[in-house]
Amino acid sequence: MKKRVGLWIDHNKAVIFSLADEGAEIKRISSELKNSARLSGGAQKESAEEHEDKRLSGQLNDYYNEVFDHICDAESILIFGPGEAKSELKKKLENKKLYGNIVGFESTDKMTDNQIVAKVRKHFLK
Repeated sequence: MKKRVGLWIDHNKAVIFSLADEGAEIKRISSELKNSARLSGGAQKESAEEHEDKRLSGQLNDYYNEVFDHICDAESILIFGPGEAKSELKKKLENKKLYGNIVGFESTDKMTDNQIVAKVRKHFLK
C-alpha cells in the first residue's frame, strides 16, 4: 500500500493521519501561534504592526514547513479543515510540486481525532 495521508488543519493545530504498509499513525502538530495585542500610536503603529505581521507570518511558515515535512512522502493527500490554513498550505504544496498528490480538498468544522481517522479511512479504503 502506498502512503496515504489525511490532514485536518487550522491555524492552531494540524492532525495528520497516515495509512501505509507499516500501519496507521496519527501525529499532532501545534502551531504555537501567539497572538499578541498590537501597539497603538502614530508612526510607531505602522512599524509595530509590520513587525507583528512579519513575526506571525514567520511562525505560520515554520508551522507549515513542519506539517510539510510529515506529508511530503505521501502519494495521496486529503486536506480538510476550517478557515484559510488549508488553502495556505495547499499553495505551499503547489510551490513544492506536490499539487498532483492532493486527492481531496474540503471545508469542515472542528473534528475530534476519531472523526478525522474515520473520515480518512472512509476516503482511502472505499
